[in-house]
Parts: sequence; C-alpha cells; structure tokens
Amino acid sequence: MIGNQEISKKDKEKVCSYRSLIVWQKGFEVSLVVYRLTKTFPDDERYGLVSQMRRSAVSIPSNIAEGYARGSKASFHQFLRIAYGSAAELETQLLLAKELKYHKETDIEELLIEVMKMINAILSKGKYT
Repeated sequence: MIGNQEISKKDKEKVCSYRSLIVWQKGFEVSLVVYRLTKTFPDDERYGLVSQMRRSAVSIPSNIAEGYARGSKASFHQFLRIAYGSAAELETQLLLAKELKYHKETDIEELLIEVMKMINAILSKGKYT
C-alpha cells in the first residue's frame, strides 16, 4: 500500500520484472564478484581503485533496472547505454588492477564481456525486453 492506495497486481509485477532480465542478473553477478575481488586489494586502494570499481560495477545492474522500470523503450535504451559505459569503465579498471598485480586472471572479464554483448544485442535489435 502506498499512502491510501493499494498497489495493483499489475504494478507489483512490473516492479519486480527487471529481475527476470538475464542481462540484469548477470550484471548483478558482476557486482558481487567485483565486491569479493576488491576485498583482496591493498588497503591504500580503498578510496581509489576499489571505490571506483565498485561504483562502476554497481552502476551496471542499477541502470538496467532503472531504465526498465521507467516503462519506455527510449528510457530503457538510454539507461542501457549508461550501463554499457559503466561496464567499459570497469573493464578498464580490471585491466589496470591486473597490470598492478592486484588480481590474477578471473572469470570476471568473461562475465563482463558477456554482459556488454547482451546490452549491445538489446540495443541493436531495438528491443524493450
């Protein structure tokens, strides 16, 4: 219930529907992996690379969810482009972290590329879902 209004069944379904998107699920997984990975980084990177990587990672599923929840194809695509940009940022940060030997090769790179490909496919096909 919101105020004096009850939320309709249709509205409840829409609120949770972004969670059924595979691209959102994989983006969420990227965020979890990044949080776990960055726990092992040096303490002096806490406010630098760790913070930036976490923000980029969280931005991916967050923008997918927000765009989808806005309810229009144009908004969804705009937020997908933002999510893609965040994924590209994270890709760069992962390369930097690897060069600095903060982590070894992991599956995060493959998962991130998969998410980026999925976003591109949705955008190129002009789909809403």
